[in-house]
Amino acid sequence: MVNLEWYRTFKAVYKNGNFSVAAKELFMSQPAVSQQISMLEAHVGNKLFNRKSKGVEPTEYAKLLNNLIIDALERLENVETSFRNKAEDANRLISIGISQHLFSCIGNLLISKFDLIDFTFASNDELFALVDAKKLDFAIVTKGYETFDTMYEIVGKIKLIMVAPTSLDITDFRQKLKADNYTEIEQWLNEQKWYSHDARIPHIKVFWLHAFNKKRPSMVPNYIIPSESEMLKLLAKNEGVAVTWNCNARKLISENKLQLLWNSFHVPEEFVYLLTAKNNNANSFFEIIAKELKLFFGNRL
Repeated sequence: MVNLEWYRTFKAVYKNGNFSVAAKELFMSQPAVSQQISMLEAHVGNKLFNRKSKGVEPTEYAKLLNNLIIDALERLENVETSFRNKAEDANRLISIGISQHLFSCIGNLLISKFDLIDFTFASNDELFALVDAKKLDFAIVTKGYETFDTMYEIVGKIKLIMVAPTSLDITDFRQKLKADNYTEIEQWLNEQKWYSHDARIPHIKVFWLHAFNKKRPSMVPNYIIPSESEMLKLLAKNEGVAVTWNCNARKLISENKLQLLWNSFHVPEEFVYLLTAKNNNANSFFEIIAKELKLFFGNRL
């Protein structure tokens, strides 16, 4: 049976013309190198090296053998090195910063693809500062940062939508939307119970700014639940409405627990960025994470 290690040893001796140098390169003893060459010679039935005063020289058969195996052996070694690097990467702990509410959208994806992740929840600007100081390997943010020491890539788009439980009758609201009666639309919305993940109602303010051209809505949220995913789960079981990112509501909508109340064309999409520091020792993960996120967002609204 062919032993790959014999050919590795043959390659090292052929290249260096010396058993001792080959042994150091292979982290083996010189007698072990000599033994492997002897076993290979017995296997192929020909002498491979002639001893000289300093080292060895290949025989004509060794030159022929080298020409036959060198390309295949190097390809195999490249595959082995690549596989080993991927295995090492798979066991490396990486740190990823993300907002708690964006985590609701893509947390499951990241956990399903990587074995070791240390997550940090913070705002966009806080996450940028941590990446810039190399205290985080990566950040997934909804704001672009372009500096000399950092780099980013757009990996997807998300959009704010308005949702409600399926138990809510929205026939009247749909008619107002169809008539583009924004005064009555806003009045109807102000009469509903409102859910928000933040007392400052950032999502609602952005939606109102683009849909109604108003900086601040007149309603006050009835329930403030500091987790967007938990907020949506509770909304699905009760009465009210909420503004959320489409990716967070999609699963509950597909399960018929929430319904899309309003996807206004006035409300723009937001980019999602993957951010990292340049010369980060975890940069090998950057393209992998970016690819997974692009696939996730690729077929989304």
